[in-house]
Amino acid sequence: MESLFDICGLVGSIGLVLGYLPQAIQTIRTRNTDGISLPGFIMMAVGSFGFLTQGLISANYYITLTNFITFVCSVIIFGIKMYNDYFKKP
Repeated sequence: MESLFDICGLVGSIGLVLGYLPQAIQTIRTRNTDGISLPGFIMMAVGSFGFLTQGLISANYYITLTNFITFVCSVIIFGIKMYNDYFKKP
């Protein structure tokens, strides 16, 4: 049963990262954040950080790695969004 648990964790981790990375890559390349919700990305970063912490505490490497990647992507997109919306000169 433990191997089924690990397989489900691996499949879930791959799915989340592959689902999240295209948005992050496109945003980093184009710097276009017009359709991105700032509160949504803040909450995604908070959620990723929470699961990252849980993964570290429980030594679950699937949770840790997946949420580290999504947390870093969220922070990068958040930074680009903040720059575009609040600091970029019109």
